[in-house]
Amino acid sequence: MSDLHTPTDASHDHDLGLAHDLLVMQRRRALGWLAAGVGAGAGAGASVGAVLMGCGGGGSSSSDTSGTGSSSGSSGSSGSGSSSGSGSTTCSVIPEETAGPYPGDGSNTANGSIANVLMVSGIVRSDIRPCIPASLGTAAGVPLRVTLTLVDTNASCADLSGYAIYLWHCDRDGKYSMYSSGVTGLNYLRGVQETDSNGQVSFTTIFPACYSGRMPHIHFEVYKSLATATGSANKIKTSQLAFPVADCATVYATASGYGASVSNLNQISFATDNVFSDGTSLQMATLSGNIADGYTAALTVGIAA
Repeated sequence: MSDLHTPTDASHDHDLGLAHDLLVMQRRRALGWLAAGVGAGAGAGASVGAVLMGCGGGGSSSSDTSGTGSSSGSSGSSGSGSSSGSGSTTCSVIPEETAGPYPGDGSNTANGSIANVLMVSGIVRSDIRPCIPASLGTAAGVPLRVTLTLVDTNASCADLSGYAIYLWHCDRDGKYSMYSSGVTGLNYLRGVQETDSNGQVSFTTIFPACYSGRMPHIHFEVYKSLATATGSANKIKTSQLAFPVADCATVYATASGYGASVSNLNQISFATDNVFSDGTSLQMATLSGNIADGYTAALTVGIAA
């Protein structure tokens, strides 16, 4: 399906890139092994040059098109999602969705330059609220912790470790860093992580806005490894995460800075959303928390590895 983003409209950092981050991580691991009396393993990061960086969702069908989501955002709402990789032998491949016009993964340009945040040193991180460098600014909003669990639908939902997930979304004003007017020189709310031994990654971020024409959502891409997470040509899956409507309504009506999202949410539903209209059962996050303490969102992501 198409993803007709309407937030207003990337270009900025030169940095050492993902290869530099990989080499640093390898050196740190090697030192740790040596300190523990274990021989350090060898590894070579891919050689990639510094690239000019520009600051900054259709898919297979599923069943839920109600647009109501689950109830109350104050005490833990749950979407149906797919089965967890731990102890479960039944799961489904998450629908493929468009990355939309603001991916920042090297597949398009912004302000005349290739927009590829994946080549920026420091993009491998868990807290994606600050820009890189942090001195450029930090995205404000209700705190949100997003945990994705990657599982193999071809292997009884076994957890997939050692993969990489790139995650990005709009800010509380509905703008995408690198692209939207006023934030083209910023790159917050974008980050990459490697799945751990449980197939999981967790990102600290903010609750995204609802902008005109789309239900609230978060984008993500899956890569085979950190070494290959350098551009869209290497991705193996692109999808989006959805949120229960009741929780979105609570955040937008209560938290400061989300005023425009109230009316935007009232004018859209999952049934009319051009990405989620075919269902959200495999993309609906399980959400819990509150405005004061922040929220946590979890989703199991099935791929045919």
